[in-house]
Amino acid sequence: MSYDLPPALRLAADRLMEGVSRKDMAQRADAISRRYRGGGGSAAVVTSQADATAYVLTRLPATYAACARVFAEAAERAPDFAPQSLLDAGAGPGGAGWAALEAWPQIAAASLLDSNRAFLDIAEALVAEGPAPLKAAQRLRADLTAPGDWPAADLVAASYALAEIAPAALAGTVERLWAATQGLLVLVEPGTPAGYQRLLAVRDQLIAAGGVILAPCPHQQPCPLAAPDWCHFSQRLARSRDHRLAKGAETPFEDEKFSYLVVARPGVAAGVPTPRVLAPPRAGKSGIELKLCTPAGALENRFAARRDKAAYAVARRIDWGEALPG
Repeated sequence: MSYDLPPALRLAADRLMEGVSRKDMAQRADAISRRYRGGGGSAAVVTSQADATAYVLTRLPATYAACARVFAEAAERAPDFAPQSLLDAGAGPGGAGWAALEAWPQIAAASLLDSNRAFLDIAEALVAEGPAPLKAAQRLRADLTAPGDWPAADLVAASYALAEIAPAALAGTVERLWAATQGLLVLVEPGTPAGYQRLLAVRDQLIAAGGVILAPCPHQQPCPLAAPDWCHFSQRLARSRDHRLAKGAETPFEDEKFSYLVVARPGVAAGVPTPRVLAPPRAGKSGIELKLCTPAGALENRFAARRDKAAYAVARRIDWGEALPG
């Protein structure tokens, strides 16, 4: 399924580029990527409106697509969950809020929290003609690692934010995120071994605090994967012409690798979990092999033979990251 930017967000992002040098944006985008890869946080990486614009051009489509994919999964796992309020913690340019409104259009109030003024300003510019809850959102400049009076919300999201937090401060940040959560907490991180390890630690902390893991894990048991393997997924998205120029890329698409957790308060009703596909299905002449994480907390390689028409039909339709039909 495609998770491209909503038309209003795409138009707003394009307007940011009016009168802007594409060469300058490409140079800024390259510098931002290098600084992020070097371990710099957004405060050091995005220091101006021009930097924030370059980030929107090069990273917003991918981070939006990953969040939209995860929110769609959360909505499928908890079909009766109907949040009225959103807290986007470490909001950046606000893409997670747009994705949340696509999954749950009944959200009526939103709060965006970020320590970077350039990001908060550009998030406000992007919603000038966007959804009413985002236009009227409370924008709070605050550090995720510092104690503060964060607004409580039915849905709390932190996307691509935990990577910027020092390991010693991570547990405190997660504790505050969970305290603000009245329904679901959704965490999205880069799909790297380091991102996976961060989420493993967070997962243990949230289970100990009474959280119920809805996705991607179909269980509360320890993760069955062993190094060098790690749990991550991929979302393909289209690249615009400016996106390709800024990244120095020729292909009209990119694949965003991400890891995530959806954690519920005990009162949130969810469907019965089913095995989740942890890798691209491997098709051969005699059938399709699926790598699964099961509700029993085990890793299973399941083979759907071509002669088993029912199982093969399911395997042909399922993709990496999806849960098997119940």
